[in-house]
Amino acid sequence: MEETILVGDDLMHGLPSPVIPKEIASHDKEIRERLQDSEYKLGFSMPLEEAKERATQLQSEVTLLERRMILASGLGGMEGFRQRWSLHGQLEDTRKRLEALNHGMEKRGSQSSPAQGTAPAVRKSCHGNLNISIQLY
Repeated sequence: MEETILVGDDLMHGLPSPVIPKEIASHDKEIRERLQDSEYKLGFSMPLEEAKERATQLQSEVTLLERRMILASGLGGMEGFRQRWSLHGQLEDTRKRLEALNHGMEKRGSQSSPAQGTAPAVRKSCHGNLNISIQLY
């Protein structure tokens, strides 16, 4: 099944309106939430250096979109409206993805910080002839 991510320009059919049809809105919202959830999971599970690089990449996207938004504010009429609407949607989505990524990285940091400086505890249990060692963090 192929998925489509809708941005402002994709929704512009007919007269300009910020209202998204109900049949599209629920699907669009679900996709946006899944993107944010994916960024959160990346921030939580990705190696820290790669996650920081990803955050830097998303931050540069936000900066680029903000600059493009400033330039689009000088355009008038219908074309200016379309560009600003599209850029605003992209900017908000990218900001939320960056926020979710940072939240995932913070969550990882808060979970690993209590265990820092201590050696992991090892619990051993014997089941018949099988010796099992479990490391607890």
